[in-house]
Amino acid sequence: METLENDEQLAKQAQNGDKERFGILVERYEGKLSRYARRFLFGYTESQDLVQEVFVKAYIHLQSFDISRSFSSWIYRIAHNEFINAIKKKGREPIPFFDPDTVFPHPVAPRRADDDLKDSELKEMMEKSLQELDPKYREPLVLFYFEDMDYQQISEILHIPVSTVGVRINRAKKSLKKIYETNPAASRGVSG
Repeated sequence: METLENDEQLAKQAQNGDKERFGILVERYEGKLSRYARRFLFGYTESQDLVQEVFVKAYIHLQSFDISRSFSSWIYRIAHNEFINAIKKKGREPIPFFDPDTVFPHPVAPRRADDDLKDSELKEMMEKSLQELDPKYREPLVLFYFEDMDYQQISEILHIPVSTVGVRINRAKKSLKKIYETNPAASRGVSG
């Protein structure tokens, strides 16, 4: 029975010329990155093309991947850059250059026991209201709640401090709550 290699082992083999190993990585991440793209890039019909571009760039720059690091964070960072560039090209949503959340980071609040129940309710709200959030708040929510990444991984992908991840998720939750409370159509079907 063949043992499953981790992503970093596959990447190392791909760096050494084994194209089949890179193909396995593509299979592992195609669904995840497609889901990430759909939730982050509302209304972009070319999101699947962008995911393919992520894999092309990952392959081209594979030699720069440090196998002592997380492959997942590395490829999500490439995806983040591609998606942000697509948003900028379209000019559909503002991408701020000055981010007070990063300049003035805040401490991260610890998770509480009732957070899991709140998380499931929040996921339902998010499905209905995500597109109304600013991208800088939407993206950490998608990575945290739908891609099951922790604050450290999100920090590595977005190149922001861990404390800023917490701030953005907290602010996004508050924004979602406001959107949810002011939009009667969004509140149907979710128990509270």
